[in-house]
Amino acid sequence: MMSEYEVQFVERSERNARFVVRSVTPAFANGIRRAMIADVPTLSIDTVRFIENSSVMFDEQIGLRLGLVPLKTPPNEFEIGDEVTLSLDVSGPETAYSGDLVPGDGSVTVADDNIPIIDLKDGQRLEIEADAVLDVGNEHAKHQGGVAVGYRHLQTVEVVGEKSEFDDGEPHILRGVLEEQEAEHAAETGDGTPENGDLVPTGEFENDLTNRYPGKEVTVKDVPDAFVFDVETDGSLTADELVELAANTLGSRANELKDAVAL
Repeated sequence: MMSEYEVQFVERSERNARFVVRSVTPAFANGIRRAMIADVPTLSIDTVRFIENSSVMFDEQIGLRLGLVPLKTPPNEFEIGDEVTLSLDVSGPETAYSGDLVPGDGSVTVADDNIPIIDLKDGQRLEIEADAVLDVGNEHAKHQGGVAVGYRHLQTVEVVGEKSEFDDGEPHILRGVLEEQEAEHAAETGDGTPENGDLVPTGEFENDLTNRYPGKEVTVKDVPDAFVFDVETDGSLTADELVELAANTLGSRANELKDAVAL
């Protein structure tokens, strides 16, 4: 049950999140990662009707650019295959931006207004109608709301002794998040002294353990069944929505398998 899992956020914003999930297997962690990339549906422009294109760019090139414009997708409001119509009409001298796309459905907007589509010269015009369809990343990469999704083991550091006087001072690089277990040996960071159990992004000490544990010999260990997720979206969904919808798809698949086995 999901209530048995423990989730701790390290960083959290609309489009980016870093969080630790405990009491899960590597298979489950990878399943969540894959679901965020491939199974969460988003809207993306699929068909473009050109009313006028007197620019220097071919219709196909403009259609490709339009297909890569992220559209904010309200969760659970559309079914796979549903379409939303958008229109654009820009005359030069002007640059046509993603923000010039006008959706027919008020609940759907572009995620970024300032993505350039085409620079129009004097006398040139671009007028189109486009259909955005809801689909998943498994079908086409343009539907991948998670543009950068990864995970790694949560790690902890153990101080095993003092560095020898002959130590060459080479950096000990660690990337990700560590769970503090050697607070008495750690250098003070930020506005206070670290405590055991703190989740510390390695960027806070420039990813170099010699900065956090000066003069100490250390070893790094994985925390069992604990993983750090880094999630970045294209704006079609918030990071929270992407993670929640991915978890729901795993739950739906598990229920389908359970029902199939019971038959």
